[in-house]
Amino acid sequence: MKVIVRDNQIEKAIKDLKRKLTKEGFFSEIKERRFYDKPSIQKKKKQAKAAKRRRKRTRQY
Repeated sequence: MKVIVRDNQIEKAIKDLKRKLTKEGFFSEIKERRFYDKPSIQKKKKQAKAAKRRRKRTRQY
């Protein structure tokens, strides 16, 4: 991943980097991996995410 700094606009480059990382799901991945989850809890979370995606998909149509 690259972020180009132009005209010493470091604040803008940091903002762009943060936006790219958020879009890619980096921060949510870090948050999920912060603590160990037992396999049974991982399975429940995975099923809950899938159900949420299904509900979201049906709401769009």
